[in-house]
Amino acid sequence: VAQVGTHLRDDYSPAGLLRFSLLFFLIWWAWLGHTNFSTRFDTDDLIQRALTALQIFLVAVMAINATGALDSRDSAGFAAAYSAMRFVLVAQYWRARPIRQARALTSRYATGAGIAASLWLISAVVPSPARYWIWLLASIIDIGTPIVFTQHLIDVPHDAAHLPERYGLFSIILLGESMVAVMTGMGHQEYWSTAAASSALLGMGLVFTIWWWYFDSAQAVAERHLRTRQDAVRFHVWSYAHLPLYLGIAVAGVGVEHAITTVTQGPLHATEAWIFGAAIVAVMGALTLIATMSSPDRTRRLSLVPHGVVMVIAAVLLQV
Repeated sequence: VAQVGTHLRDDYSPAGLLRFSLLFFLIWWAWLGHTNFSTRFDTDDLIQRALTALQIFLVAVMAINATGALDSRDSAGFAAAYSAMRFVLVAQYWRARPIRQARALTSRYATGAGIAASLWLISAVVPSPARYWIWLLASIIDIGTPIVFTQHLIDVPHDAAHLPERYGLFSIILLGESMVAVMTGMGHQEYWSTAAASSALLGMGLVFTIWWWYFDSAQAVAERHLRTRQDAVRFHVWSYAHLPLYLGIAVAGVGVEHAITTVTQGPLHATEAWIFGAAIVAVMGALTLIATMSSPDRTRRLSLVPHGVVMVIAAVLLQV
């Protein structure tokens, strides 16, 4: 995540945002594939550990190739490493096929992930712009497979407590990256002016509010038991709502760094301000949706309003 964000810090523009969003999605989806498998099948033998170690290595390869343009050899290497990660996931699901209750799930998930992984691998040797169309098709298959086979969420559910905890830990990673961005912005100041100190405090307050909203008010990491199809649909919405949340936190963190770094030179440029504002809106919308999927209580949803007001005020002050 930090490696991909480096390019966004240098190119906080619509083009840089598009590139960052695509690579970030693949990082998140690779993490999600491993997490979903691990919370369903609590295997801890030597083979599983070896496959996990291989996935960690492939993540490092993805990071190494995360600095180039989308039409470069680096992006082809990134796609190839991602493809290899997905093939490892296919092997993990194939190992779980002997479990009778999970045989349909493992077969279909392995097939969907295998087809998508093959397309990602092919895209590594296909020049742009044809490469991008293959990415789109592979992404549709990756995202669509769990949705098409929603019934399996009920037949072979995740661990109700462990899976939300894993989402929460990924949120902590991103919030930590945002705090690093605040520190980096502070480090660019030659002296502590009132504007610089205020921007740093606003940036930290923004990160703190997101943390408070997510873990407390939205109850995002509460246990998620899946007993009916309605529960499964709500789970899908809750799960996929984390993508704009995570993406928004990462993009907003870079925006905070830019705001603190340039505070003595004036407000953010118009394009940067729009990107930063859109990231804040994405975070607020995703948190509201996550809260709605976590608790149907209208009173609790109304309690989210103060957090939103604080975030809007902090975001506006950071830009002026």
